[in-house]
Amino acid sequence: MVFAVYPFASALFKEADIPKRLLPGTIALGAFTATMDCIPGTPQIQNLIPTNFFGTNIYAAPILGLLGGASILTIGILWLEHRRKKAAEAGEGYGNHTLNEPEIKSDAQLPSLYLAILPLLTVLVVNFVMTRMFTWDPAMLEPFKAMKLPMTAPAVKNVISIWSLIIALISGIGLAIALGYKNLGSSKLLAKSLNAGAIGSLLAIMNTASEVGYGNVIASLSGFKSISAALMSIKVGGSPLVSEAVTVNILAGVTGSASGGMSIALDLMAKDWMAWANSIGMSPEILHRVASMASGGMDTLPHNGAVITLLAVCGLTHKDSYGDIFVLTCIKTLMVFVVIVLHSLTGIL
Repeated sequence: MVFAVYPFASALFKEADIPKRLLPGTIALGAFTATMDCIPGTPQIQNLIPTNFFGTNIYAAPILGLLGGASILTIGILWLEHRRKKAAEAGEGYGNHTLNEPEIKSDAQLPSLYLAILPLLTVLVVNFVMTRMFTWDPAMLEPFKAMKLPMTAPAVKNVISIWSLIIALISGIGLAIALGYKNLGSSKLLAKSLNAGAIGSLLAIMNTASEVGYGNVIASLSGFKSISAALMSIKVGGSPLVSEAVTVNILAGVTGSASGGMSIALDLMAKDWMAWANSIGMSPEILHRVASMASGGMDTLPHNGAVITLLAVCGLTHKDSYGDIFVLTCIKTLMVFVVIVLHSLTGIL
């Protein structure tokens, strides 16, 4: 998303004479907050991982997700607009930047807006249909269970969201290729694009896998039993929600990864949180949404890979722009606890 949006955002900021140092915070607000873990149905891995642990789907706790996401976006926009006005009052404009400044090609042959958004809409529509309307055969996993393959999902309901998203993404990719094939010019460019996408996916896969492996090593140490007991003993409000939010937030901050931190936390403690929730009649949907939103809290600390990539793509430094990203980090971290309070007072999902 950062690579795709930056050239457009930079051109808009330059035309509006808004300081470029505000650009990373603006992109972070759009990419690292509500669309990543709050909005029900968002096809991000942070919204997908909890489905495998809680048997939920990516539309879990829709009202709380929408309220939390809208609040983060509203407060974030108000903050960035405040920063823009302060800069304008001080006479600060876009600035003289030479690093990673995009070239604007006025003669580029681009598809119409309506065609361009069709693949994106296809992903959302197909994902919704396959998740909420399509009937999955619960016996589909039986042949794999009979083969005694390692890490086989316990039930189809645990993987419906993953399978639905894969089908939706393939549909979107297929439509994008069909609509834009003539602009690629040759099959070699198509192969190059597909290869770049496949190679890019390896980074996310290896990062998450290595962090989960790291978490399992830590979990095997005797000292972690004391830590896990302390985290499970957090019983504010008489539910596992605060314990879950704190644990996921801490591990996301330590690893510098939302998906990695959440994967470690859920891999180690999801069964305990689920048992606790069942004992008090709490829906697993709220466990899903809190875990997802908490993963997007302290994950954007300075050592986070996405933050480093964002600043590098924008041609800026932590000194230039991290302050605004940190404010968004504080807003995100606070909002998950606001959602917990709302659920505790009203019971809404």
